[in-house]
Amino acid sequence: MKKWITGALAIFLGVMSIAVPFSGMHTAEAGTNDKSDKKLKIVTTIFPEYDWTRAVLGERETDVDLTMLLDNGTDLHSFQPAVKDIMKVSSCDLLIYVGGESDQWIEDALESAQNKDMKTINLMEVLGDTIKEEETVEGMQGNGHDHEDEDEKEYDEHVWTSMRNASVICDSIAETLEEMDPENKEVYASNAAAYQTELSKLDAEYQNTVDSAKQNTLLFADRFAFRYLVDDYGLNYYAAFSGCSAESEASFKTVTFLAGKLDELGLKTVLTIEKSDDRIAQTVIENTKTKDQKILELNSMQSITSDEIKDGVTYLSVMKDNLDVLKEALN
Repeated sequence: MKKWITGALAIFLGVMSIAVPFSGMHTAEAGTNDKSDKKLKIVTTIFPEYDWTRAVLGERETDVDLTMLLDNGTDLHSFQPAVKDIMKVSSCDLLIYVGGESDQWIEDALESAQNKDMKTINLMEVLGDTIKEEETVEGMQGNGHDHEDEDEKEYDEHVWTSMRNASVICDSIAETLEEMDPENKEVYASNAAAYQTELSKLDAEYQNTVDSAKQNTLLFADRFAFRYLVDDYGLNYYAAFSGCSAESEASFKTVTFLAGKLDELGLKTVLTIEKSDDRIAQTVIENTKTKDQKILELNSMQSITSDEIKDGVTYLSVMKDNLDVLKEALN
């Protein structure tokens, strides 16, 4: 995936090696009045990381320079880093990223990082043995990936869809901030604990919803980015494509299989993820016996924008909205 990045990154880094010294000259000319460079620079790649970091920082957020790279609605799998993105990654004090295949450009950029004291939090490394291999369930179309080594294991990157994972990652964020800013250690620890309490409460609501539901199976006529969520609560699922799939057109075989499952299980809803045009979902429904299933959307948080954040969208608010969708989908 993204093989073009290897060559492009070399060019980007070459440009950066020239651009960074000039950037430093500009800062020197600005003098000591430029206080922004004195702030702790934290770069996060995606929205969940950004919002978790905000929660741990609390009131300290105004004292750091916090950036979310993917802030215009582009998702992790199609993001193409610009020179400015690579420079932000190379020069920050703390980088928080997923660490999957889609982040290979980051691994390459870190090899030439300007800040040798930079700390990093790789979500998949933090979660260790609990991360899951991407799977192909019955009826799912091939993931469309082109691997040089067909035996190479591919791991599901969508770790943020699990609130239990979120809690573990918040611990890592808090511990790292405590190490970088020991004077405010208690603040970070307290904020993380309070946020984890909120996560735990919502996690319990999810479990109660699943335990009392009439159904235990979800059907996605779309990419499936919720492996960690369904595994947390023991749910079954069927989907047109895997979460990282590049496929956009479902085959006749996939459509008829999903339609047959809707009929067989008596499911009343078909799920999609954000930014779906619902074409596949509508085609699946048209091939069922009743043709009256409802299309619902679960938000995988892969395309949250900075404008949505300004409007008050948070990780917890999205997960609460997703819970309302699950309540309807499972009953």
